[in-house]
Amino acid sequence: MRAITMRAFAAGMNVIRMNMRNCGGSDALTPTLYHSGRSADVGAVVRHFAARFGLERVALVGYSMGGNLVLKLAGEWGAQPPLAAVATVCPAIDLATGADALHEPANRVYEWRFLRGLMRRIRHKAELFPGVYQIDGIGPIRSIREFDQKIVARYCGFRDADDYYYRAASARVIDRIAVPTLILCAEDDPFIRLLPESRARILANPTFTLSRAVTAATALFLARRSTGVHWAEATVVRYLQAAAD
Repeated sequence: MRAITMRAFAAGMNVIRMNMRNCGGSDALTPTLYHSGRSADVGAVVRHFAARFGLERVALVGYSMGGNLVLKLAGEWGAQPPLAAVATVCPAIDLATGADALHEPANRVYEWRFLRGLMRRIRHKAELFPGVYQIDGIGPIRSIREFDQKIVARYCGFRDADDYYYRAASARVIDRIAVPTLILCAEDDPFIRLLPESRARILANPTFTLSRAVTAATALFLARRSTGVHWAEATVVRYLQAAAD
């Protein structure tokens, strides 16, 4: 995200980088948790800066969970100003499928890394807001789905993990997106999975451009040695320039 915003700024765009609540050292500012469905937070930031600076066109960019958030907001807003374009890299569009894919044996190293960070954060939140979070006796949490069942659903107003995955997934509203939208993803992504029905809804929406790299390394990491420009970064900025023009 830093690299994309640097390149977008160099190309003449205004840039806002947004931390979700609890990120960037902001845990003490709110008793609530972030999760994959808080598209309203992104919308609040857009409205704030659009009003402050008189912005008439705003594009949203997101990676992974952030990709789901901006796609969900775009589906909720449709063609509502000032939204003008969306670009995402490896967006987690189908949340339940991704959570279950993380628990596959080949992906457990990723899952444990995510879980360590999530458990560290919820323990810190419980220290800051002991009247809100009671995690003693909650039992072992050995998967992302268990975390979403025992923590996210419990403290964020969802019935259970499946209810959270359904309501928070951009797949539910993706056919309502009405602005130019780019999705970059990798054929061999280990756990970001796109269900056939979601892919069909994307391909049926004329506002979408779906680009699939052969490998995740191509999508995210490889760069031309002479320029240091990663393919995904360059593609996103070019797409936004074309959308603005």
